[in-house]
Amino acid sequence: MIPIPADCRQILLCLAPTWDAQDGRLQCFERLPGGAWKPEGEALPVTLGRNGLAWGRGRHPAMSGLAKQEGDGRAPAGVFSISAVFGYAPAACVNGLPYLSAHPGLRCVDDPASAHYNCLVDQASCAVDWTSSEAMLRSDARYELGAVVAHNADAPKAGCGSCIFLHVWEAPGVPTAGCTAMALADMRRIVAWLEGAAAPVLLQLPSQAYASLRADWALPLWGGPELVGLQP
Repeated sequence: MIPIPADCRQILLCLAPTWDAQDGRLQCFERLPGGAWKPEGEALPVTLGRNGLAWGRGRHPAMSGLAKQEGDGRAPAGVFSISAVFGYAPAACVNGLPYLSAHPGLRCVDDPASAHYNCLVDQASCAVDWTSSEAMLRSDARYELGAVVAHNADAPKAGCGSCIFLHVWEAPGVPTAGCTAMALADMRRIVAWLEGAAAPVLLQLPSQAYASLRADWALPLWGGPELVGLQP
């Protein structure tokens, strides 16, 4: 099974040195008319979960190994659609992706017992059945601009992880609770590049898993100096 959709023309390829690494590098790729993948721009540094990576629930098949769980401090590994962009601005130019403007009532529900688990909801317009949720309008810049990673999105499975985003990091080198974070300037670059019509995906793996799956999954080839420091 090739988990990259046939209509996908944009891949955000994020590689980490090991499953337990707290950081990695992200490279944008664009599919050319002939089908080959071309890198776009330079690779950028990112931070990952404080405990590294674990297999998520996305477009890829079920994989053997550690699976992502709620509260495990791991970012999801695998292939995931980018389903929306969000931010503090009332509106933004997002090239065909849905844009969610953060406001005090916008929450991401991380309570596995809730019917709204792993959903972004306006708490003023739905029945609040959760005891835990994440405010999308924060007092810091971490959600000033970001993108929704569709992990555990189709028929969300309770306890398998929620509220996974690309977002602005707290500071260089500071890991996340399970998201993929970067500098604000890099997040702006990513959002400006993404196109809804290109069916963009996040492909996130440890470098060793990437090497073993690249041929079977028909993944972009990323090698040479860009991978210095990413080999386990």
